[in-house]
Order: sequence, then structure tokens, then C-alpha cells
Amino acid sequence: MGFSPRNLIGEGSFSSVYRGRLNEDGGVVAIKVLNLSRRGGSKSFISECETLRNTRHRNLAKVVTCCSGFDFQGNEFKAIVYEFMSNGTLDRWLHNNDQDDVPRLDLLQRVCIALDVAYALDYLHHHAGQIIIHCDIKPSNILLDEDLVAHVGDFGLSKILHSEYQNRLNSSSSTGVRGTVGYAAPEYGVGSKASRSGDVYSYGILLLEMITTKKPTASMFRDGLGIHDYANTAMGDGAVFGIVDPVLTKNDDKCLHSLVEIGVSCSTGSPQHRIDMATVIQQLQLVKDAILGISALN
Repeated sequence: MGFSPRNLIGEGSFSSVYRGRLNEDGGVVAIKVLNLSRRGGSKSFISECETLRNTRHRNLAKVVTCCSGFDFQGNEFKAIVYEFMSNGTLDRWLHNNDQDDVPRLDLLQRVCIALDVAYALDYLHHHAGQIIIHCDIKPSNILLDEDLVAHVGDFGLSKILHSEYQNRLNSSSSTGVRGTVGYAAPEYGVGSKASRSGDVYSYGILLLEMITTKKPTASMFRDGLGIHDYANTAMGDGAVFGIVDPVLTKNDDKCLHSLVEIGVSCSTGSPQHRIDMATVIQQLQLVKDAILGISALN
């Protein structure tokens, strides 16, 4: 397969992703080709390679190989080859608008995917040998394999945190908004450095989107009202059923309330008041156990 439009499976700020094969006998892979003509493209490639070089986790996208050189026309070429994920992105499953053959995710599937992402972030934040901040958690960066196991991908904006002394020397650590509008932590907009709590905020928005199927950039969210406030108000009014995906309203209200509460706790505006990913995992596991317990009784 060549890099033709028919093989295009995704596009980002600095890259295009194609379905392809490394050779005639090889399996299908996802080839992320960097757009080096766009400012930041080369830096994105370096950030992604540096982050993924020493990371190994079942819920991170697996790199097959990297390419850096020149194409047949003599232009600089950089690409990262990933293991192909047959079920595409989480965004496709949440917002298919009945135009695809993708079924709606049930509550247990959503909780399992949320747990997968939480495990990945907890690993990056606390167990990778160095503190790694993803900086762009959102549905289009969550990839699903054939068993709907989630894998966090796209580390083009990621940041490896060093000592405080090194961070003070590195002025780029606080330059620009890190992430995507709607998902980026509000403190990034005023120059705060990348942090674990910033990823937690993005995760909270992601979780609320998974439960409500409403994007944080939807037209209904304006004049200072965001998805966090929308969910927080519903939770306080005891009206969680009124904001969740209608497919989920057949489920237990306590489970849905707990999920919304976790999302709200992660996405509060004050970084010091956000819970950490270890706490998220504990709380999501309780919700998962409750759902399994209810299923066993029915």
C-alpha cells in the first residue's frame, strides 16, 4: 500500500496516519507520517520518539519502528509505525451518528475503556521511570484493538518532567497551550507548565464525554458553561439520568452518578483539588465491580 488518500485513516495537527504493510508478508500497521512543513512537526516527532523509547505498557500504543531520512524526491521524511488497532478511535465509537456499523458501547465497555486509559496515565505519571505528561488526552487519541482494549496514542505533545532545576532552564516547558481546546487544563492557558494534574483534567473531560456523548466543544457549552459545570449541576440536582447517553439510562443510577462524580472530581478548575489517577482507578474498579454484581443478579 502507498500513501494514497484511500489508505488515510486519520489526521492530526502535525501528521497523517495511513493503513499499510511493511512488506508483502507483514501484518497491517498504522504509519504516522509527520508533516514537516508545519511548524512544530519535527519537534512533535522528537517528543514522541523520546517518550516512547523506554515505555512499555499494555495500554499504550505499541511502536513497531521509526523512520527518519529522505523520500525519493529528496524531501525530509519522518514517520512512526504503530501496531494497527482494528477498532479505530474511541471518538468513532462515541460519535458515529448511526452512519457507521459501529454499535453503541454499553456501560461496562465504557468503564473498562476508562480503566484502560487510567492505567496508562497512572503508569506514565508514576511508574515509567520518569514522569511523563501526555498533554493531549481526548477520544481521537484513544485507540481500540479487536477486543476493545484501549491504548493511549499520539505522544507528539508529550513532556518528560525533569528536576525543578532542569525545568527552570527549559523555557519551552511553559510555552503555549498544551493540548486541544476543550480538553486542555485551564491553567495551561495562562502559562502553567505541563503537569500530572493537567492530564487528570483532560481525563475528567474525556470521562464526562464518554458518559454523556457530548463533546466539550459542543455549541451548547458557551458563556462560561462547560461540560464540567453541566455535569456538576446535574449531579447536585439529582438529575444524572437527564445528561447521560440515553443508551445508558437502563443502568443503575448509583453507577452512573459515581462515574459523573469521578469525571467532575478530575476536571475541577483548581489543580490541587483534582484527584490522582491511582484514586481514579480505585473508584472505577468499584463501579466495575458493582456493574458486574448487578449483571450476575439479573
